[in-house]
Formats: sequence, structure tokens, C-alpha cells
Amino acid sequence: MAQYSTTLDDAFQALADPTRRAVLSRLGTGPASISELAGPFDMALPSFMKHIRLLEKSGWIRTRKVGRVRTCTLDTASYAAVENWLLTQRDVWEGRTDRLETFAASIRIEEKEL
Repeated sequence: MAQYSTTLDDAFQALADPTRRAVLSRLGTGPASISELAGPFDMALPSFMKHIRLLEKSGWIRTRKVGRVRTCTLDTASYAAVENWLLTQRDVWEGRTDRLETFAASIRIEEKEL
């Protein structure tokens, strides 16, 4: 459970920043070099690299260096962890709303009987 929690913590921490979300969105269209990814952002490359390292550490992306070019690609492991957590939460909340709906229906029936 602790490892699962750490994975989720890292995944959501990575998603908390708009720059990192934009990088993930861009990588959704295919692999890209660091310079391609950094282009739209008004920040120094060392600052941008901090975002890349956090995305890589949290499992959202993988990087590969060929010569002088480092290319980033999406890694689906974090997507699966987040999706599983969200599905579990959805099941919990759907169960709660179903019980609330049943309760509200029983009150309406009782009111009609009075």
C-alpha cells in the first residue's frame, strides 16, 4: 500500500504544475526532443530540465539520449496507477450516490403514504 501511495503522490505532484501538464499534452502527440518541448516556455533550459526530471522520476515520461539529443516519450505506468485510483474513487462515490438516491426515494414514498 505504501508503494502504491508513493506512486500516486509522485504522479499527482507532477500533474500539479501547468508546465508539466503541457509537456504531457505535447508528448501525447508523439515523442519530442527536450529543445522541442522547451520551445514554447519562457524559462531557462536548466529550469525546464527540473520539470523533465520530475516527470521522469514520477513515471510519466521516459527519456533517451542519442548523440546530443535527448528525446522524451510518454510512459503509461503512471497513467494506469492514476486511472486505477480514480476508478476506485468513482465506485465509492457511485455507491454513495446510489444509497442517497434510494434513501430519497424511500422518503418520497413515506410522504405520499401520509
